[in-house]
Amino acid sequence: MTTTRLLSDLDLLRSREFPAGPEQAGHLDSGPGFHVAALATSEDFWEDDGSRREAVEEQYEAERDGLAALLAARWGEPDRMSLWSLHHRSMEGELLPEPWSVLCAHVPDLTLWRVDTRWIGLGVSQWDKELPFQLLAVVTDVDPP
Repeated sequence: MTTTRLLSDLDLLRSREFPAGPEQAGHLDSGPGFHVAALATSEDFWEDDGSRREAVEEQYEAERDGLAALLAARWGEPDRMSLWSLHHRSMEGELLPEPWSVLCAHVPDLTLWRVDTRWIGLGVSQWDKELPFQLLAVVTDVDPP
């Protein structure tokens, strides 16, 4: 991962129109009012004793934080949004709008900016302890619930 590539990928994502219906292409999930893109994906951890997983998690969090520092120079200091309460609400049966519904299932928190009419977020995802980490970028005009 290079910071230049990550910034370029995020800028490209911000410039894309939102589709009328759900779409998936490679590491990009889109739908009405949102894009969620994996900017980077680690290896999996099926054969790991836990030590490599911890190091990769720290690396991905550092990548997120480094990218966030550069974006803070553009847009100001971000908010940090925990998605735990959204996950809890979803588990209790509340229907949440996308992209928030799927994000809260595998991203503990987002670094989040409001830029013009859109929310721009960065998060570190992992669906389960054996699965890869992903550095995610979120672009949406759907307000957090």
